[in-house]
Amino acid sequence: MEPDYNKLKKRSAYPFETVAVAIAFSPRLEAILMETKRMVSMFGSQLVIIHVGKKDEHHEEVLDKLMNKIGFAKIKFRVIWMEGEPIDTILKLCKLNVVDLLVLGALEKENLYKYYVGSIARTISRRAKCSVLLLTNPSINPKKMRKIVVNGIDNPKTINTLKATHYLAKNEKIADFTVVQEVNTPLLSMTIAESGTEPEVSKIKKEMQEEDFSKLNTLINSIDRQGINIDLKIVKGKPGYAISNFARQHHYDLIVFNSPDTHLGIFDRIFTHDIEYVLADMPCNLLIVHSRV
Repeated sequence: MEPDYNKLKKRSAYPFETVAVAIAFSPRLEAILMETKRMVSMFGSQLVIIHVGKKDEHHEEVLDKLMNKIGFAKIKFRVIWMEGEPIDTILKLCKLNVVDLLVLGALEKENLYKYYVGSIARTISRRAKCSVLLLTNPSINPKKMRKIVVNGIDNPKTINTLKATHYLAKNEKIADFTVVQEVNTPLLSMTIAESGTEPEVSKIKKEMQEEDFSKLNTLINSIDRQGINIDLKIVKGKPGYAISNFARQHHYDLIVFNSPDTHLGIFDRIFTHDIEYVLADMPCNLLIVHSRV
């Protein structure tokens, strides 16, 4: 069965009409399913549960008992069992089922666990053609996300990411969220260093920062906020690293990023892409919004 690409092409980043969760039979399975159930109920989504591996009576019985315990009876869902290479299989099934949001368990730092966490979760987040939510610390008693921070990078995708975040905040009944503009002051100074004297460089740098701030503020003001306040802050530091530190210091529940413009390769791991800082050491949950338009 091939995916209906007409349903995928130019599909909005939100609403999350179909949510998928990739599971393994690990100690965190119940917590991941509880978190997913909360979100599916909140968004009114259909649910696709994906397990890459052989279907057998034991695991099927374990999953059925767990889902009955959690209370999935009122949720529209289906379970897909498929053998194959985990990453390619999950991505293929997300396309086939026109998934809008893929939920994955993730670890805060890389270690030896490789099944749907750590490296696999990070690789999927780079290649997925749908939005991806990485959960760092899923709980069997899930709580709403109260503090959300968005990377306000100057990029055509950012408007879609902001609108998707507003959609999430509205469903979570959050009164506000924060948009961060990262300013890499040393890099900016090096870029314009040949423009003249130190006072001239300082003036140019200030004008560039003010222009970027104004553009982002205009973008934010173009959104129909519907009573939700959007706070704009400037944070100095390396892109990705600065927002990660900001989220950790201020105890945010969720960081929201645009999806990468291209597949990240070896050069992105050497010359670190902004999202790589967050993926390598996640301070909280991470939502990567994929814009299909």
